[in-house]
Amino acid sequence: MNAMNVLPLQVTVGATLLTVAVALWAGSGDGARAALRRAILTTDRITTAIAALLASLALTVAVFAGGWQVVARFATETPSVWSEALVRTALIWMAFLGIAVALRAGALVSIDVAHRYSSGAMRRALEAAVLACSLSMLGIMFWFGWMMAERVQFQEMAGLEVSMSWGYAAIPIGAVFAMVGVVAHFLDRRSEELEAAV
Repeated sequence: MNAMNVLPLQVTVGATLLTVAVALWAGSGDGARAALRRAILTTDRITTAIAALLASLALTVAVFAGGWQVVARFATETPSVWSEALVRTALIWMAFLGIAVALRAGALVSIDVAHRYSSGAMRRALEAAVLACSLSMLGIMFWFGWMMAERVQFQEMAGLEVSMSWGYAAIPIGAVFAMVGVVAHFLDRRSEELEAAV
């Protein structure tokens, strides 16, 4: 395996272990621990609100562009060249930003049997393992999403005539928002959807 492929994995594993250790340290206690916990949760409130707003905006753009595509095709019989590409790009942004909101709320589908039947240190270890897996996946998404956005910066989206980087940028930006959300979820667990399903 060449160094180009190994480096992202090494950086991701190192950053994940460090983040999990800090999250475990900040997870309980007073003083500096509580201050760090409050800072992370405050940052999360801001980033989750921004992600929710931008995802909603992206959905609105997709709806209006899709509506225009239908009107242009069937009412005026002159199909719109740009609307399909705009719908696709807006939905990609909506999905990657929406993941951050869903992760924070604990709304994604999960297998929670082990969590329900564990307690104390075992439950916290399980939550730390889930955090580590989530951060690892998001770190890899960030790294390779960034690389793809750079790689396609000189290619244009058909119909929109803007750089394809605008579409691919949703991956690393969504990953950053989601990383904040998973750490905040670890520190302040919210699983209303799962608890309501019982």
